[in-house]
Amino acid sequence: MSIIAAVHGVVGDHKYSQKEITSSFTEIVAPNGTHTGVINRIHQATHVKYRSLALAADDYLQIKTFTDSNNAFITIAMKLGAEAINAALKKAGVRADEVDLIMATSITGIATPSLETRLVPVVGFRSDIKRIPIFGLGCAAGAAGIARVHDYLVGHPDEIAVLLSVELCSLTLQADDVSMANIVSSGLFGDGAGAIVMIGSHRADTMGITGPRVVDSKSRLYPETQDAMGWHIGSSGFRIFLSPAVSDVISAHLGDEIEGFLNSNQQRISDISRWVVHPGGPKILKALETELELTAGELALSWNCLAEKGNLSSAAVLHILSDVIDGYGIEKPEPGTAGLLLAMGPGFSTELVLLEW
Repeated sequence: MSIIAAVHGVVGDHKYSQKEITSSFTEIVAPNGTHTGVINRIHQATHVKYRSLALAADDYLQIKTFTDSNNAFITIAMKLGAEAINAALKKAGVRADEVDLIMATSITGIATPSLETRLVPVVGFRSDIKRIPIFGLGCAAGAAGIARVHDYLVGHPDEIAVLLSVELCSLTLQADDVSMANIVSSGLFGDGAGAIVMIGSHRADTMGITGPRVVDSKSRLYPETQDAMGWHIGSSGFRIFLSPAVSDVISAHLGDEIEGFLNSNQQRISDISRWVVHPGGPKILKALETELELTAGELALSWNCLAEKGNLSSAAVLHILSDVIDGYGIEKPEPGTAGLLLAMGPGFSTELVLLEW
């Protein structure tokens, strides 16, 4: 098994209420003044109260091209990424030059050299660090990244790895686009980053580091669902497509998927003491509560993340896991109890990670 030594999440520097963001983004999404009522209604229905944006609200009016938005992504992603990594390393008691592998994921910007490559001299990683950049997994990438880093550490039990997620969703906002997907996106997604330090079992024993252990993971693609969510990538950047049927896919598949995964590990849904669930939106969280027959409050951290930060895409589960480990707003899990981390993303896909405290 691999050990999760520390997790840390950060958000954009510019915090606004949902009402303030709605007012600002409406000027961009519908500059001719139409659809104001629809935008207000959709934004209110997201259950989001605050979001912390990559840019000051007025600065989004200056984003005219994909070049503008992607240049802003690189600059701000470097800043937030370094903050998240440095804080996670400090929590773990690990030096940057002790890290052997870094995996970085984002779905909201692109860079070559890749983001984690640019961060090597900034953070102080060794020049021979192994690097794995990931693009395309969307909201599922936080969970998938933990699973893939775990797979690596099982084969390299004397090593230390870092997973970084940076998602600046507001920079994908499409101007003069009143499609329902763009309206929903403008009201739902937030900006943030998260970093997690994971250690192979031998190295953790040597260093005396304890923490939740990754026990197992599972990935699943559902057939004929590729049109459920994703990007149309073109001259204006990342234009979202998002089907309202996503919650139906969850209702149809995820309950059985989770139950089967837990059964294969001699666990039941009732054995899970902490649920680390991607806050994709209120319909998704409600569908999960119904399908898994969860009691009131079991997804409280996911609902809180949605309300206070918005949907942070792949970074969201890292923020929620950080809250669980640090005991923020919830009692720390009892040793020996199980937790389940899960996220959904384009494909349509799910990623499940079984944890043990």
